[in-house]
Amino acid sequence: MVPVSQILGWIGVITTVVISSFWAFWGANENFHEGWYSESLRENLLMLIFQYMLFTILFVVLALISLQWPLAGLILYLLTGVFCIRFFSGASFSVIGLFALIPFAALGLLFYFGRPQPIEWACFIIIFIPVIIFAVITIPQGIKVSKRIDDKNYGARTVAGNGITLVWAPEGPGWPDRGVGWHEAQDICRRLSEDGLHLMDTEQNYWRLPTADEAVRSMMRHGVNSGGRLEGGHNTAVYSKKPDKETPLWKKHSKIIYYWTADSSSANNKKAYIIVFHGGVYEKMKEDRSGSLSFRAVKKPES
Repeated sequence: MVPVSQILGWIGVITTVVISSFWAFWGANENFHEGWYSESLRENLLMLIFQYMLFTILFVVLALISLQWPLAGLILYLLTGVFCIRFFSGASFSVIGLFALIPFAALGLLFYFGRPQPIEWACFIIIFIPVIIFAVITIPQGIKVSKRIDDKNYGARTVAGNGITLVWAPEGPGWPDRGVGWHEAQDICRRLSEDGLHLMDTEQNYWRLPTADEAVRSMMRHGVNSGGRLEGGHNTAVYSKKPDKETPLWKKHSKIIYYWTADSSSANNKKAYIIVFHGGVYEKMKEDRSGSLSFRAVKKPES
């Protein structure tokens, strides 16, 4: 008969693998979605480790410590859970409790009372599976990101194709590298000077936000229009070639990955549609000022 301590120990191992693998999957994807924008490889790697892979590393390291020193592991698990509560004090307890405190406390107790055998296999599984998941996602994503086009031309760009031609604002007030709410974006567009480089005191009305349809139809990859179109209202954007975070519409080395569009949600006027660098269209609260959500003003080219 298998000892209870072995059962508890392997439950701890399996639980650790499930949780660490989830965070490895999430972290690797998010790293190349909203992260990896710095021009410094060192900064990108530090962001990867300490922002996107931190929970994976924590669960793996704490499990390995607990397998060798159960009491020390239990204390570290509990301290880590308490630290998470303090660090994420703005989050609801249901969220922080479910994803941090309860898992840390439960795993600490499982490894304190449980002893999986053989320990060498337990250690191998705990390390190997999340590392494989991380590698499978990171390698192809890293190759894709390394091939992004950046021509360093951040001035006004005339983008034509897919039945539409628009001038996209130059770097500056009409294309800021900071988080901006929808109402502020609308106000800035109205007050932009004709060249898009200056913010005036009164409305000029040269520039505006693009509609969701215009944004989708303008998306590009490697300098070629992606053939985008909206289907089912604003619900689905379809492309013949998936766009990416590249010039002339996006900055490769910018934390901005979402642009506001002019279109409000038909179901909730407090929301507006945004477009992601990869072409997705989603609803967002107009008051949202996330650091990765900004805008780029457009206007019709002079005839």
